[in-house]
Order: sequence, then structure tokens, then C-alpha cells
Amino acid sequence: MFSYTTGGPFGLEEQVNTSGPGMTLLYDLLIPLFWCIPISLVAAELTTAMPVQGGFYRWVRAGFGDFWGFLAGWWNWTASFLLGSAYAVLFTDYITAYYPSIVGWKHYIISVALIAVITYINVRGIDLVGKISTVLEIGVLIPVLVMTVIGLAHAHHNPFVPLTPPHKPFSQVFGVGLALGVWLYSGYEQLSTVAQEVDNPRRNYPLALAIVVPMSIATYFLPTFASLAALNNWQDWGAGYFSEAARLLGGLTLAAAITIAAAVGNVCLLNSTVLATTRMPFAMAEDGFLPKQLTRLHPRFGTPAVCIVISAIVYALLAIHSLAQLITIYAWLRVATTLMTALSAWQLRRTHGALERPFKIPGGKPGLFYAVAAPVFMGIVATVGSLLSADKFALHWGPAAILLGPVAYLFLRRKSQPAAAN
Repeated sequence: MFSYTTGGPFGLEEQVNTSGPGMTLLYDLLIPLFWCIPISLVAAELTTAMPVQGGFYRWVRAGFGDFWGFLAGWWNWTASFLLGSAYAVLFTDYITAYYPSIVGWKHYIISVALIAVITYINVRGIDLVGKISTVLEIGVLIPVLVMTVIGLAHAHHNPFVPLTPPHKPFSQVFGVGLALGVWLYSGYEQLSTVAQEVDNPRRNYPLALAIVVPMSIATYFLPTFASLAALNNWQDWGAGYFSEAARLLGGLTLAAAITIAAAVGNVCLLNSTVLATTRMPFAMAEDGFLPKQLTRLHPRFGTPAVCIVISAIVYALLAIHSLAQLITIYAWLRVATTLMTALSAWQLRRTHGALERPFKIPGGKPGLFYAVAAPVFMGIVATVGSLLSADKFALHWGPAAILLGPVAYLFLRRKSQPAAAN
């Protein structure tokens, strides 16, 4: 779960220069209150109530019917195309920091090669994915911890100053930075899609969330706080800057360790992304929304190999785009899917109140209101921020990606008769 949701602090560096050091640190602390914490409460309750393959797609379908259930699944699967290719691109971006000659077709080939290796691992099954992710994440977090300790030991500046960059338009500070923050704190409901492959999901999924959410907040906040407090050079931050921060704090050895950790972190993120998202088309095909060929399992490993390979092919095709372009479109689809998931918690309390819920969102009706309303509020704010940013690529392709969902539903509904929701 940590590999899917966080992987490491890498990817937020552009937020420092775009939104300012103070605003970045506040984003790291405040966005979870409106985004990943309430979503985690929703995911914990509904996983214990309905621990089914397909997770939140089937929760939405049970609560709101075929159309909205299909959209939740479709938006999530298409968002995964952008996310998977983004991690492959980011992995190669960090490699390029040490080998500047890796540009153009060389950059693309390395991204595709990584996708191929991760595809093979995922076809082998969830056990191998979990073991590899665990080993790699330990390797990622050790150098990050060292860098953080060195930074705190040399802290002489207020990292919250300035709050925002002087003379930068509000749309950039607010829109772009907030979109990055929402991306960083997304995904805490996603591994519900593999609930049937998890040992005792009614116990272990809520427990994992309780551990991972504070761990993720610390992973983003502490290295950024420590580096800014020690170096006081927020203007220099940009993509991949933690490697340079490590060089300034601990020399070339630490810089190399952080660069490798950043690359490996993206391997972990891609690895767990393939695991979580490829179960979505499998579940949708089981329910009759997608072709039955997608339900074919690998004869030896029992994994949805067809879904995994098809997803990997799309990742490879999209890996030609830049990280910023991929993430701006992804944010639209992620917000839409997450809002449907949050609303399903409220709806299923109404329509499926008799379901056993070993974990229930605490606080009664006020607690449920918080868990549903907070991400809805944040989703609206993030969407408005995206519109204010006036990013033409996002403004053209973000709404197009959303509208493709209803079109796909109408087309695929004519071709097949969906099975009844559980």
C-alpha cells in the first residue's frame, strides 16, 4: 500500500518552486485532512463490508447502479494508463540526471523496458509483487532518512518563508501546486481492487491504512522541511531536486543514493499500480461491461494476464509524453473516481445498512459527513484550481477523458448485457 500511495518523497520538488516553500509544507500537512484521511476511512469501512475483487468499482455500482459503477471503473482504468506511464517516465528522468545523453528515443526505450519488466513481475502474482516492493521500499527509505537527519542537524532557516513565490500569479501557486498535492495523496482506496487476494482483508486493509497514512505524510513533509531549513534555496528547486539537495547536504555519495532511491521508488509505484489497477477491467469484464476475454487467468499463476498485458501496452504508448502532461489529465480522472467512492459510503449506509461492518467510520453521522464531504470539497477546489491554471493541455484533454466514460458506457452497453450487481 505504501508503494502504491507514496513510494518516497520524490515528485513534489516542482511544488516548492511553483507554490512556494511555505505553501508546499502546508499542502503536505493540510491536504490529507480533506483528501487521503477521509478517503481512507471510507475505504476501511467498505472493504470490511464488501471485500470483493474490483473494490470501489463494485461499491459504487452497488450504491448507484450500473452507469455510475461503470464510470468509476472506467475512469480508474483509464487514469491508470496515465499513472503507469508517468512512473516509467519519472524513473527515466532520474536516470537522465546521471546520464544526460539519455534523451529522445533512448529515454522512451528505457521507459518501455521498465514497463516490460514490471509486467512480467505482475503476471507472476501478488506475492512476488509484495515481496519485491517491500525490499525495494526499504532501500528507498534508508537514504531519505539519512538526508532528513543531516538536514535537521543543519537547520538554520525558517522553511515556511516565503509562503508563496513573490510576483507569481495566483493561478500557478494555487492550481498547479494543489493538483500536485492531490496526486501525491491519492490512491488509498485503490488496493481494495485486490481485496480477494489479500489475507483477511477485513482486518488487514484498515490496519494497513492506519499505518500508511501517517507514514506517507511524514515521508513527504520531513525531507522537504529538513532540506529547506538547511539550504534555504527554494528558488532552485525543480524536478528531481532531492538529488541535488542530497549532494549539498551530504556529498556525492548521498546524492547518488538519493538518485537511485528516486528511480527505485518509481519502480515500486509502477509495480503496485499495475497490481491494483489491472483488477479493475477484470472485474468489469466479469460483470459483462467489457469483453469476456479480459477474464482469462494465467494457467499457472492465476493472475488476469490479459488485462495486465493490455494495460502495459497502453502505458508504453503513452510514455512518450512528459510527466506534467500525464499528471494534469490524471488529476481529472482521479478526482472523479475518488468522489464517487466517497459518495458510495453515504449511499451504502442508506441502501445496505444491514451489511456487517467490522470497521465503521467513527463519530456517527458527523463522522460520516466528514468522510464524504471533505473529499468532495477538495475535489471541487482541485478542479477549480486546474481551470484557473489555464493549462491548455489539461483543459482540452481532462474534460475529454471524463466525457469518454459515458460514451464508452453507451457503446459497450449495446454490445453486452451486464450481470446484476451484488
